Amino acid sequence: MRFRQRQQIQVKTPDELVLMRKAGLVVARTLEALREAVRPGISTRDLDEVAEATIRSENAVPSFLGYMGYPATICTSVNEIIVHGIPSPDVVLKDGDIISIDCGAILGGWHGDSAVTLGVGEIDPADQALLDATEASMWAGIAAATTQNRLSDISHAIEESARASGSWGLIQEYTGHGIGTSMHMDPAVPNYGAPGHGPRLRSGMALAIEPMLTRGTRMNAELDDGWTVITADGSRAAHFEHTIAITPDGPWVMTLLPGAPAQAGVKGGDHPMETTAAGTGPETSDAR
Repeated sequence: MRFRQRQQIQVKTPDELVLMRKAGLVVARTLEALREAVRPGISTRDLDEVAEATIRSENAVPSFLGYMGYPATICTSVNEIIVHGIPSPDVVLKDGDIISIDCGAILGGWHGDSAVTLGVGEIDPADQALLDATEASMWAGIAAATTQNRLSDISHAIEESARASGSWGLIQEYTGHGIGTSMHMDPAVPNYGAPGHGPRLRSGMALAIEPMLTRGTRMNAELDDGWTVITADGSRAAHFEHTIAITPDGPWVMTLLPGAPAQAGVKGGDHPMETTAAGTGPETSDAR
């Protein structure tokens, strides 16, 4: 998502976060199905069909399909594609490729959004290092999503992790975002910046945190299809994303399967949300 100035942040009640978690689980299970499907010889269109079938089998709706004219259920970004790669029967995965899969689903009016980068067969150790660094920077950002911090503390944690792990290109033009009753909401969550700026983080806020790194420079270009974003130097790129909620006892990863590993200090799987009385709808918080 491109960075733009934002003004308000939706704040959910505990009951609403529990409902939003259900959408997150649809996304998590869909990405798990895709992880099992990725192999040499499969096309990205085949993967899109797996994703749509899985989402609809859960009585959910793909978030991306038709969004601003996007023609598919998932984004499939292979090798030098950073984000928004469009599935195609002509793009067939081969041994040594890497593929970023971005997936969103709507259930009961609530959105979940998550992305993972996977190796196809045996991959270059340098590509694996890229994947590891990108995922680690995502977890660093998630760990900073606490009520003691401001928004840019997340951004700073992502950048610090990325810089410490190697000479990666850190994409700046595409950011994380608020999420809830819409897929893209206030605020934008840049993947770089100084700490201590932006709105204070409140319990009930939900964010999609999604760093993107490359093996080369951060320079990128959008193709003529109006969606596909590639590295300008042809280097490979990785993208990881989770939807998280800020709670009184730390960040809750809403797109993580129960039992899946999470970084220390981060709640994975089910969460013991307090059963406080829910309001009539989500609040908004001024982004100051």
